[in-house]
Amino acid sequence: MPLRLNDKKEIVAQVAAIANQALAAVAAEYSGLTVAQLTELRSKARESNVAIQVVRNNLARRAFVGTSFDCMGDALVGPLVLAFSMDEPATAARIFRDYAKKWDKLQVKVLSIEGKLYAASDLERMASLPTKLEALAQLMSLMQAPITKLVRTLAEPAAKLARALAAVSDSKQAAG
Repeated sequence: MPLRLNDKKEIVAQVAAIANQALAAVAAEYSGLTVAQLTELRSKARESNVAIQVVRNNLARRAFVGTSFDCMGDALVGPLVLAFSMDEPATAARIFRDYAKKWDKLQVKVLSIEGKLYAASDLERMASLPTKLEALAQLMSLMQAPITKLVRTLAEPAAKLARALAAVSDSKQAAG
């Protein structure tokens, strides 16, 4: 059933609203996937706060105008499913990487983070980016390392003195 002009405008507005809030987007070819597989993909995406859209490419191009995903316009060719990461940039890439390993028919074509276009070959690199909590944990361990080293350095002379006194005491007890 062909879409009417008002329906197309509504779809463009919906996709543009999602694209304006999203941090990253992934486009993948999905032809050959079953309805059950697409439903599983959508459900996993929903759990991770990733918006999934199947929309005509010309409507997606129009929706992307004025957003950070405008760079994806020329790469939108063929039947594609679009995934938008809403919380963390790498979430959509992780989901698509995992399901592309599981299903051969799901093939990532292009991804974009903050207005920069990446090829499908960069999917693994993007998917391996740390989550927000992992990045904070790494930052905290880097910040804690110099303090820990300082405390150990300051405590070492006293510990050395204690070991020396214990050695002298042990030698006197052994001699006496």
